[in-house]
Amino acid sequence: MATTAFTGAESVSRARGPRLDDGFGLAGRIGFAAALLGGLAYAAYGIWSDTSSVGETVAAGTLFFLALALLIALGFEFVNGFHDTANAVATVIYTRSMPAPLAVVWSGVWNFLGVMFSSGAVAYSIISLLPVDLILNIGSGAGFAMIFALLIAAIGWNLATWYVGLPNSSSHALIGSILGVGLANQLLAGGASGTAGVDVDQARKVLTGLLLAPVIGFIGAYVLLKVLQRVARNPALFREPDGDAPPPRGIRALLIGTCTAVSFAHGGNDGQKGMGLIMLILIGCAPTAYALNRTGSANDTPAFVQASNAAEGVFARRASGAVLPVEEARAVLTGALRARAVSDPRTFAALGAVSASVREQVGTYGSIAQVPAGATQGLRGDMYLLTDTAKLVAKAEGANALAEPEMKAVDDYVGDLQGGTRYIPTWVKVAVALALGLGTMVGWKRIVVTVGEKIGKTHMTYGMGASAELMAASTILLAERFGLPVSTTHILTSGVAGASVANGAGLQGRTVRNMALAWVVTLPATMALSGGLYWVFLQAVRVFGG
Repeated sequence: MATTAFTGAESVSRARGPRLDDGFGLAGRIGFAAALLGGLAYAAYGIWSDTSSVGETVAAGTLFFLALALLIALGFEFVNGFHDTANAVATVIYTRSMPAPLAVVWSGVWNFLGVMFSSGAVAYSIISLLPVDLILNIGSGAGFAMIFALLIAAIGWNLATWYVGLPNSSSHALIGSILGVGLANQLLAGGASGTAGVDVDQARKVLTGLLLAPVIGFIGAYVLLKVLQRVARNPALFREPDGDAPPPRGIRALLIGTCTAVSFAHGGNDGQKGMGLIMLILIGCAPTAYALNRTGSANDTPAFVQASNAAEGVFARRASGAVLPVEEARAVLTGALRARAVSDPRTFAALGAVSASVREQVGTYGSIAQVPAGATQGLRGDMYLLTDTAKLVAKAEGANALAEPEMKAVDDYVGDLQGGTRYIPTWVKVAVALALGLGTMVGWKRIVVTVGEKIGKTHMTYGMGASAELMAASTILLAERFGLPVSTTHILTSGVAGASVANGAGLQGRTVRNMALAWVVTLPATMALSGGLYWVFLQAVRVFGG
């Protein structure tokens, strides 16, 4: 029998590694191929259905770029699946709770479900990092250059770290790529801030999450295992697996439950990042169908008009009698976003003017769903300017701070504006869910070995695996609730390290150093890679007249 003391400090692990080479068989490969082809076919049908319903015709050249961009975006989620989700299955595999082939299929299914039940809040939190001028002009050559640059940079870095077996975060890589494109766009625009570069406040919020993730994972799992050691009465919880025998029934159920929770949470958080990027691609290639949320009805219009009137009353009181024509108002709002300041009465006058224009258009057409093709892009641009500038108004402090009733009116209005521009079609969720779920079943072995064998100095016990995964699942689900992108990899691998220390096992210095190095290097590496690719693609656009 394998032996590990309760604290594990002086023991020598005798547990053998799990069997990782069992395949899925012919039936499994056929099912995999069928799901892959079925997902692509469903995505193609979804695009055809959406564009046909609004009478939009996509040119052959645009259709090619759309297909290529969608394949790359889904490729990112596929790589995310086998790169990040391997962390979720490592614990059940190394505690013999599930054989490896069954574990990765089980995790893939729950990743799929996590994506399908996600809110979409994380998707637009990621998009909010991008430069406003590129989002508003996503169908331009610069917009496509941005999409291809950040996706290729993120995928390339993920594949490189996977190849050497490092559990690097796909979220970290994607965020670094987005920041790199934003910085490059700002430099190419002559150092302008605001609409040309990254939203600094949003970047600070997201980066804070990335910084805290390893700390939360380590401390949380450490404390949780210590608590288990004091209150749990079953000593088997703190033993290594006995050969290839599964753990006792109750412990096995616990470990499978925690693996399920991490897989579901990972799908719900990480899947949304691909959704957001796909929506940008769709808006750029087929704006009539996707730039506005056409799933609503005329019954929603009175509530939108009412919210608009309430917010315009707030803007009028703060405008001190200033009045602006709508064209000038758009320029004022763009300047306010660039300066990140809204204290000038002219800004409030501009908010009122653009808001009145949007309200009148929606009222005239009867609903957002009825907005004609020619007015779609302009209306979406106005709604986006209003949303971001109104958010700045809500954040104002001191003499510029809104009273509570005013704050509620502006917040309600921002919610309605976002509802008109931010949505995820069902087929996009299905396509991303399949890419993430199928990716889970491919290439997982390298990362599983690192998490299972190369972090702690002794074999993983049942309690260590459960502590790490409980901490990861709860943290990721909470982050998804508040629309925060977090790293499953950082939380879970740090959790394994924290549980190893709590168990007295100690850590393997080389692996920990490599993981820390990957964490530190990922951001500047992906920023440099995506920024460089963005510049190259922009030159290609200029050469070929895009």
